Amino acid sequence: MIAVAAYKSVYEVDVVERKLKGLPPEASEPLRHTYARMIEAGGERLAIKPAAPPDQEALAAELPNFTEPLEDIVRAVALAADSRDPVEITPMLLLGAPGIGKTHFARRVAELLGTSWALAPMNALTAGWILSGSSSQWKGARPGKVFEAVVQGEFANPVIVVDEIDKAASGAQFDPLGALYTLLEHDTARHFTDEFAEVPIDCSAVVWVATANDAAGIPDPILNRLNVYDIAPPDATGRRAIALRLYGDIRRNHAWGSEFPESPDDNCLDLMAQLQPRDMRRALMGAFGAAKLDGRHELRTKDFARTPLKRQFKIGFVQ
Repeated sequence: MIAVAAYKSVYEVDVVERKLKGLPPEASEPLRHTYARMIEAGGERLAIKPAAPPDQEALAAELPNFTEPLEDIVRAVALAADSRDPVEITPMLLLGAPGIGKTHFARRVAELLGTSWALAPMNALTAGWILSGSSSQWKGARPGKVFEAVVQGEFANPVIVVDEIDKAASGAQFDPLGALYTLLEHDTARHFTDEFAEVPIDCSAVVWVATANDAAGIPDPILNRLNVYDIAPPDATGRRAIALRLYGDIRRNHAWGSEFPESPDDNCLDLMAQLQPRDMRRALMGAFGAAKLDGRHELRTKDFARTPLKRQFKIGFVQ
């Protein structure tokens, strides 16, 4: 996919210069270093987008249980593809059981748009600071994921994944989701301020993808800012297609992959279709290794029986 890029100002360098000059002698060295790096890098970042809408049928085949959000993304790309406008994608929430490919989908969206992606796990102990950073007056303070992705990254429009947003600790002293009230609104996102650097950042081009198992614990004001998609687990046919894609990805991305055929046999694919997408890669890597140890360059169903995932399979293994 050919990409089109233009520069976008995400912060004002003169504001950073004034901040640096105004620091008291006791200010932290990490903060001084952050300001110096911001001045050196300049305030412009690439805003990138595809030059044409992607192949929707190919994407649907690759991600069979994400048809609805994919359709909305393709429409957004189509609107902006032949203009100077950036791609505007309404922040989305992917609801579904663990292991059905929600995080992989977000990574694939970043690849589709030609930009970078960052993961903000809301089940982490540091979730209170993970998006907005922590005050430079605190010991061990640092910028948040948003600052890292936009200011310290290459692109003005990275994909930021708020993973397991329903796991955010609502009773914490600092609301882990507080920054989203600003960041998920296009207009207010233009003036987001990280707690560490305290410099306004234009985050209006960021693409937001939140994931959750259940929407019950997510505050209504956050839900109202998101397009919500219920993602069902892929059926057997969909899991088979995902397994075939993963096999091809692993084969292409490893030097030893060329020794194996372009696709596995039907018995191996049927076996893989019994796994959830998140477990397929581990099972495949174990099977490739088992085949290699046996001096073979093709997979057999017995290769999967040697992995810790064998308990998930419902049928016996062909020896």
